[in-house]
This record gives sequence, structure tokens and C-alpha cells, in this order.
Amino acid sequence: MADPSSYRPKPGQIPDSPGVYRFRDEHRRVIYVGKAKSLRQRLANYFQDLSGLHPRTRTMVTTAASVEWTVVSTEVEALQLEYSWIKEYDPRFNVKYRDDKSYPYLAVTMNEEFPRVQVMRGHKKKGVRYFGPYAHAWAIRDTVDLLLRVFPVRTCSAGVFKNAARTGRPCLLGYIGKCSAPCVGRVSAEEHGELAEEFCDFMVGRTGTYLRRLEKQMMEAAEEMEYERAARLRDDIEALKKAMEKNAVVLADATDADLIAVAEDELEAAVQIFHVRGGRVRGQRGWVTDKVEDVTTGALVEHALQQLYGEERGDSVPKEVLVPALPEPVEPVQEWLTERRGSNVSLRIPQRGDKKALMETVERNAQQALVLHKTRRASDLTTRSRALEEIAEALDLDSAPLRIECYDISHLQGDDVVASMVVFEDGLQRKSEYRRFQIKGFEGQDDVRSMHEVITRRFRRYIAEKERTGEWTDGENPLADTTGTALTDATEAPLISSLKDDDGRPKRFAYPPQLVVVDGGQPQVAAAKRALDELGIDDIAVCGLAKRLEEVWVPEDDDPVVLPRSSEGLYLLQRVRDEAHRFAITYQRTKRAKRFRAGPLDEVPGLGETRKQALIKHFGSVKRLRAATIDQICEVPGIGRKTAETIAAALARAASPAPAVNTATGEIIDDEEPDTTAGSPGDPVTTGAPEERRGQET
Repeated sequence: MADPSSYRPKPGQIPDSPGVYRFRDEHRRVIYVGKAKSLRQRLANYFQDLSGLHPRTRTMVTTAASVEWTVVSTEVEALQLEYSWIKEYDPRFNVKYRDDKSYPYLAVTMNEEFPRVQVMRGHKKKGVRYFGPYAHAWAIRDTVDLLLRVFPVRTCSAGVFKNAARTGRPCLLGYIGKCSAPCVGRVSAEEHGELAEEFCDFMVGRTGTYLRRLEKQMMEAAEEMEYERAARLRDDIEALKKAMEKNAVVLADATDADLIAVAEDELEAAVQIFHVRGGRVRGQRGWVTDKVEDVTTGALVEHALQQLYGEERGDSVPKEVLVPALPEPVEPVQEWLTERRGSNVSLRIPQRGDKKALMETVERNAQQALVLHKTRRASDLTTRSRALEEIAEALDLDSAPLRIECYDISHLQGDDVVASMVVFEDGLQRKSEYRRFQIKGFEGQDDVRSMHEVITRRFRRYIAEKERTGEWTDGENPLADTTGTALTDATEAPLISSLKDDDGRPKRFAYPPQLVVVDGGQPQVAAAKRALDELGIDDIAVCGLAKRLEEVWVPEDDDPVVLPRSSEGLYLLQRVRDEAHRFAITYQRTKRAKRFRAGPLDEVPGLGETRKQALIKHFGSVKRLRAATIDQICEVPGIGRKTAETIAAALARAASPAPAVNTATGEIIDDEEPDTTAGSPGDPVTTGAPEERRGQET
């Protein structure tokens, strides 16, 4: 625990002007970002008597080891810089709204020749119109299903669209009248674009025009005794009215506004947002956060506004934002919102009328969300703290292990041996720091040897970073391994140079854990401990969790530590172990699938995916490519003679596959070879979840 007076700046050093400040821990990691109208006055508040600080603020300043600041011209610039740094550094003591899902939007891809209506999540794309967010994807599909009767816009994927265009047959929606079938030329691109525009107009609330037009057409059809057409128009009108009923009018003046409500207690806060467009509630979303700093309701609202509009521009920021409390000061926030919209934005507290009544509804939703969250997580902060304390007590640690790293080995009968490293901080997953390893030191199956290699490689990198920053002061080179080979030679130079600058951003292996957990029993634990001893690291605890009886093994102990089945500490260790296993087996399956899909062209050095695709497209199959001459291969764009000779040699070396046999008739099927170098529409696609994509291979 650091003494804040050890890094307190002198009062004369701190400027009395707007700016943004950062607190860093002993490893130079940014743990808190804040802004201030006067840096001198704000920072002075952190360095008063510790007994007078809020408990969470006291924890932050005693965890920090230094503070730095950046001066800006205005409070609006400070607000923008604070948002950028919070997003970049992900400080552990800042308010971070979290949710267990990504909210779906109804999206119309107006940037395509034939716009498509679909459900989209994640980051917004340029040229796409978004409506929502919705609480559930099925709510979007219900709405779209009703509107397709009147606005038969394309909803199919690019693959289905191209296949229909190739065969000249539309999909089922085209046959039942819920798609205008531009794929087969029933409507032109211009006509389909107009349909998409009308669909968007209806979604933003311009409903009266279409209803009146359809009613007029229905009456005309009835007068001309075209009763079937009139009945169809009547059903279209009912479908539109039913879609409108799903979003009842809540504000009679067709207001575009976002209403934000906050429910909070001493530990947590829940935020609910209602998106009102054209007087109707078009979407709803919510977040929950731990109050890791002493923060007012106005400050919570400010953080919510940053989260909500930090990536938005134009009409995505409404004309009115209604809140339960105003940030202090309110002018910079209002100016920031106006800048993002491009026109004036009103940020205020509703006082009376329909908007006040709707705000009360949003507040009730926020209260219910907070109660539900607490019921589900059983006072999450208390539970996590108890779990960490139980682990520290069971393993006889000096303090609670705030950072835990867990390692697991995965393979299939000795092939594609890989390992995973997952990180939990304060009892929560930190997926941005997950890592993946390929076992390189030997061939075959040996979990103990694999664990030793992975732990050695991970902590060599940690030591390399410590040596690079000059933290080793004993005069010895801790980078020498047990064979006497220094890790700073040419073999490890790319490793050290790959580490990022000391600027607080996440680094690959820069931060040490307090506890290393391995998936396994005594042998795996002994291997991990031996690897740390060989590197001269003696301040990191090691344990293993065996699956059979959920026993906790510690080094140099013949008997396991048995935690009660109801123990929060055991539950946390199980979560960490299971997450490492999931991450490892996902990576192993990805590598195995990639190996199974490999073809003879993959053996050609220097031949990338683009040129492989060009070869297959030119010849149609690997079989025809194998039969081609070198001159014929040279006809493919981008393929020179030397490359063509290499391709021909590689294909000649590849063994010809056995012919396919019809087991019912005994007939030999001499068909074209499938494309083994690129996925076809029927191939399985291995993509992995976002956290797998974030994990870096090492």
C-alpha cells in the first residue's frame, strides 16, 4: 500500500487551469482518469488526510504510485480527452457501465445497391440506417415481418441473393409477396431503393402518409369491384396499425428525445435509457456499474452520456436529452452534445407533464433493473471480496490475489498441442489480456512438459519487461535461464522490441499476477513452480485445481487443500479453471479445423490466399490445375514462371487421393476434386467469439 504523500506534487507545480489527470500504479498502469475545471483544486482533494476520504477513493490513492496531468484550453476539450483516455486505458477505478449483452438494432443497409433489412449488433457502420436499440432480437423480427407486407424489402444474405440471381428463382419470401425479388429483376435497383426509403420513413414515425395512401387505394379498388386487391390492401393497413401499436405514442408533440434515469445505492448504480422518436418509444437499453469511486448522480449521468454518445454523430444524438440530475458544470457537457449532433441539444430535467410522467416510468425500470441485478449477483462486490479472501486464507497468502492467471493445455491425441492463459482481476474476467500459446519445444503429448514451457515463456517476457524498464537493481541479469543463455540475445530481441512503450496501455506480459492457477494436480503444479524457480521468481504463488475431486494443490505439499463445496473461493477458482479450459479447447479446435481444410496449394511457399483463389477460379478445381502445364499456369494474373514451376512441383509431390466409391453399387465416382484451399458455401466456418479474437497467439 503506497503512501500518497510519497508521490504528491508540490502545489506550485500543479496548474490552476482545466485539464485531465491520470493516476498510475507501481507498474505504470493507468488506474484512474479524471477531469477538472481547476487541476490544482481537484488534485488537492486526493491528498488530504486518508481518514477524510471516501473508502473507494482511499483505496485508489493508496494503490496509485504517481499522478500526471495534461492541460487543455476548455472544459469541453477536457471532457473529450477524458472519454478518449477512459476508452483507451480501461482504468479499474473509473465508472464502467457493463451489460451482459450487445443490444440489437434494426438496420437498413442503404450503402448497398439493393438495401437489406436485418438485425445488427456491435459497432455502427457508415451508410447504414439504424433503428432501436431493441431489448430482444425477436421484437425486431416481429416488426419486420409485419412491415414486409407493405414494404417488401430484401432481407436475405448476400449468398442467398447471389444464388437466386444465378438460378433465376427467388426465395420463399419472393413467392409469398414479402420480398419484391430484385434478385430476379422483378423490380429495378431504383424501385427497390425507393421501397427501402419508405420503410425507413415509416420507422422514423412518418406513418400517416402511408396509411392514408393505402386507405385511398383500398376504396378505389372496392369501387372498381377489385375485391381481392381491396382485401389485400385492407390486410396491409391492419399490419401497419399492428406494427404501430407495438410502439404506443408517449409524447403527443412527436418529440425526438432520450430519457435517462439512474437508480443507485452505496455500492452500485443502474442506468436505464428510453429512446423516443416521433413521440414513440423506439428502443430501450440499460447498464449497471460498481461505484468504485465517490460519485454523485450528476457524475453518473455524465458518464452515461459519454458511454451513450461517445461514438455517435448527427441524428443519432437527439434534440432533447432528459436526465434526473444535471452534470456539474452542465455547460461543457451540453456544448459537447451540440458539437456531436451538429445543432443545438437541450439537456435538462423534466419538471411537469408527459415528459415528467415518462421519466418516472424510466426511473421505475432503473429501480427494477438494480433489484434484479442484485438478486442475480448476490451483492457482487461483497461476494468477490469474500472469494478472494478465502483463497488468500486457504493458500496462506499475504494479501488477496487481485490478479489471477490460469493456464490450461489442450490437444487431440498429441496433435495440435496448445495452451491458454486467462486473466481475472478483482474476481472479474479481463478478456483483453487473454493469451494463446503453441507448444514449440517438443512434439507429442506431455502436459507436464507443456506446462513448464508455457510458464517459462510467459514469465520470461515479464522479466524482459522489468529489465527493459530498469526495475532490476541487484546488478545481476535475471534474464539468464538455467542453461546460461541470456534471453536478451538475438533469439529474444523480437520479443523485447514487441513490448509497447511504458504509457499505461495494456501490454502483452508486463503485469505480474499474485496467483498462478494451473489446470491439473501435483505434476502440473510442480512443473509451474519449477519454471518460476528457474527464472528466479519467488513472489508469485502457485496452485492447481484438479477436476476429479476439485482439490487445490500447492507446491511441495503431499496433501491437497480441500475447500468447502459452498466456498466462494472454490467457486471463483472453478470459474477461472473452466474459462481457461474453454479458451484452450476453442483455440485447439480452430487449429485442427484449419489443418483439416489444408490442401496441396498450402505447401507452396509464398503463395497467399489471393493467388490461391485466383488459381482455383481460373482452373475450376485442383485436379484441373494439376493437369495444367507451366505455361497455362503462367496465364493466371499474378503468377510468374518461377512460381508456376513451384506450384507444379508441389502438386506433383502431393499424393493423388483414392477415388470415391459408391458403397451401394460399387461404382467408382470420378468427379472433380473439391476446392481444398478455400471455404465453399457448405464448409464449416470457424470464427470464435470476440474474446477468442482478442486473445493473441504467442
